[in-house]
Amino acid sequence: MDQQHDAPHVDAVTGQATTGHEWDGIRELNTPLPRWWLGIFYATIVWSIGYWVVYPAWPLLTGATKGVIGYASRNDITVEMAQLKAQRAARAAGMADATPAQIKADPALFQMAVAQGKAAFGDNCAACHGVGGVGGKGYPNLNDDEWLWGGSLDAIQQTIRHGIRVAGDNDTRVSQMPAFGRDGVLKREEIIAVASHVRELAGLSTEAKADLPLGRKVFADNCAACHGADGKGNQELGAPNLTDAISLYGMDMASLTETISNSRGGVMPAWAGRLDDTTIKALTVYVHSLGGGQ
Repeated sequence: MDQQHDAPHVDAVTGQATTGHEWDGIRELNTPLPRWWLGIFYATIVWSIGYWVVYPAWPLLTGATKGVIGYASRNDITVEMAQLKAQRAARAAGMADATPAQIKADPALFQMAVAQGKAAFGDNCAACHGVGGVGGKGYPNLNDDEWLWGGSLDAIQQTIRHGIRVAGDNDTRVSQMPAFGRDGVLKREEIIAVASHVRELAGLSTEAKADLPLGRKVFADNCAACHGADGKGNQELGAPNLTDAISLYGMDMASLTETISNSRGGVMPAWAGRLDDTTIKALTVYVHSLGGGQ
């Protein structure tokens, strides 16, 4: 397609002058923009200049121009947040001096605690425990009734405040399972046998070649002290119940042999000092209300 430049002339059909541009015999009309469109266009230019003058607009090295009226949406947010905090403080005054049990017994406080706890859970706990506390591999499901250290209000609050395996916190939750394989306490065949017995305790299928008598003996000699002779666990020690087929890391043979061989050591932050006392109480009540509270 070739472009030619001819002297502008008036198009015979439309009566409009052309721009002097022609492509393959097609001339470009020099049609002016509608006056209403030009009016709006010029008005927006005038409006933008006025906006620059009235509102903060021009960036500077350490901030921005303040504008004639000095308005900033950030100021509104600051005021609104302060009002919200004051409102919440007034409504939560009753929670400050109440125990989690007292909060649960008071319908108004309970409703407020669940709402505040749900928000705090989403901000601080859902990343590990999942939305709604459904958990995942290595992270407990807070909706069931299986707890390593207990699901009472006091037990939950203790766990939230002091965390799990937090260095320097004397009140943190601590449990330590030996790494039976890594430390040479058990042989490979003994680990496989006791893993099979754990599946037997949970009512799960075992391989036909599994040496269950050996597994029962190894369990009695090495595991029953913490997990109990019947494998039902001990919440005072943080030893899980092995009979419910619920495991943080899996009940398949590969996961069980890994756990027995190398142990596990999950951690949870201590929220005391990070969250205020009222928020911790609200979290306690919310977690307890998920369905797995004892």
